[in-house]
Amino acid sequence: MKKPLLFVAFVLLLGNFVHAQTKVWDFGNDTATWPASAGIGLNPIVVDNLGLFPIPTNTNFGAVTNNNLTFSDGYSATQRFQMNGGGYPTGAFSTMPTQRYLFFGVSGSCTVTVWFRTGSNGTQRTLHFTDGTNILGEITTNADGNGDFPIFTGTYTGGPAILYLYGSLALNLYKVEVNGATVNTSLSIDGFEAAGGANAYAVGKQVYLNNIELDTQVNVYSINGALVRSLNTNSDMSFDLFQTGLYVVTLSNDKGQKNVKLLIQ
Repeated sequence: MKKPLLFVAFVLLLGNFVHAQTKVWDFGNDTATWPASAGIGLNPIVVDNLGLFPIPTNTNFGAVTNNNLTFSDGYSATQRFQMNGGGYPTGAFSTMPTQRYLFFGVSGSCTVTVWFRTGSNGTQRTLHFTDGTNILGEITTNADGNGDFPIFTGTYTGGPAILYLYGSLALNLYKVEVNGATVNTSLSIDGFEAAGGANAYAVGKQVYLNNIELDTQVNVYSINGALVRSLNTNSDMSFDLFQTGLYVVTLSNDKGQKNVKLLIQ
């Protein structure tokens, strides 16, 4: 694809960031989007514009199971989304999660509300809300016993960003709501079969290529259409993009071409 056309396509993709709205992921009741599941497996995916990043050592992150619960604001759920562990390895807290986390791209300032509870009776667990660098909010469940079902609200102020939700240990999520910004998450499963299922996603400044099963040409373009990196690979790999900003990664092989929009921060 020629760079001017790529740039036009990229601008059109950014058009999704025009009108602010409310986005809701209702794990507790939307069984069409969130059916009962044993987990998402080992690869990051996006469901309804919500990114799900698992842990490479087991497959149960994102399990959806039956669980009836009513919160103080009257919201009632019949099932739950299980994190099944913390967002970082045992040890010091990290503002950039590395495992078992939710992520989503936003167009700008927004308020995020989460209905959740601990993943273990009688054990305190903390929900963290960050932009990968700064703590935007956090709250601990079971701070006053085993009967508290927190409704967390955190605020992000700034431009386009990727935001993260994760726990200190296992949490059960029932609903997540984003108000004031359009949600458009970088990793997309739309057209996933293009380029033989090859895909790209970013964590911080690291770009990961996965599901690479064919000889694949990878080109990385900046927002103005300039080619900033080019490589060829026939296996999964990763590389750094040290300059923050918005990029388009094109993946081309014998099964077609796929464009993936990434925010590096």
